[in-house]
Amino acid sequence: MLSFEQVLQIVEAAIGQLHFDAPPKSLFDPIEYTLSLGGKRIRPALMLMACNLYNERVDDALRPALGMEVFHNFTVLHDDLMDGAGKRRNHLTVHKKWNPNTAILSGDAMLIVAYQLIGETAAPFLKKTLTLFTQTALEICEGQQYDMEFESRREVTEEEYIEMIRLKTAVLPACCLKAGALIGGASEEDADHLYRFGIHIGLAFQLQDDLLDVYGNTQIFGKNIGGDILCNKKTFLLIHAMRLASDKQYAIIKRYQEVTEENTFTPEEKIAAITSVYDELKIKEIVHARIRQYYDLAMQDLTLLQLPPERLTVLRETSRRLMVRES
Repeated sequence: MLSFEQVLQIVEAAIGQLHFDAPPKSLFDPIEYTLSLGGKRIRPALMLMACNLYNERVDDALRPALGMEVFHNFTVLHDDLMDGAGKRRNHLTVHKKWNPNTAILSGDAMLIVAYQLIGETAAPFLKKTLTLFTQTALEICEGQQYDMEFESRREVTEEEYIEMIRLKTAVLPACCLKAGALIGGASEEDADHLYRFGIHIGLAFQLQDDLLDVYGNTQIFGKNIGGDILCNKKTFLLIHAMRLASDKQYAIIKRYQEVTEENTFTPEEKIAAITSVYDELKIKEIVHARIRQYYDLAMQDLTLLQLPPERLTVLRETSRRLMVRES
């Protein structure tokens, strides 16, 4: 079995060998820039680890795993543009470094490159992998649409929010795990268990991302802290704060969500005020409890696999690392 570090080395080396030499250079420079910014490479790593659970050869899953990573970065590029985000991984986002039109077109090109790489999946597994990936890509668009619609809604329920992040965030790692397992020779039953594991660990990961956006260290997190607060995003934190707030706390939240000539404030003031309400309501503890719930469900999913427990050590340790991250 390969260690997580060995899997990451394989992924990073393969990404480093992706070159886009075709003209026009201005189309492909943002793609190389985006991929050069690093990131955790969790999705391709999960795909190779899932393959490795059933097969010592992970090369068969490498090219489609790269496609999954390129696709993920495509979604990040467009997501940053839609959110107006200025930083990603401590660097300028593509639409800031270049311009919005470049971000749109280069992002579209990344989607096509992702399909090219996934199209290199070995013939016996190609149809299932492409079908799964295409469904996943569509679901991510559905999640993004929900996220956009939530911005203009007065209220969003916890159930609606969880479904949104399932679609927008959790289905891709789930797809990577299932596809990697199938390529490695897993049964359909085991592949489905790994898909559910990916959903649960993906939900826990996104909830922790919501938490880090408020309580993280910007130098470690790689994004400006408080971005969700400034954008009035309906995160798990805000949904619960509005549900639990006293009249006074609710009024504070609403005041900072509305900008008028009489009601102005600095970004720093808004972040501090909303965070103070979160602290008073112990929202951090509520989020931690829900993260633990999804993490425990993910661990239960692993117990259903028809594999010796020792083969799951790397995947379990990787999951634990994801839950104690600071970035």
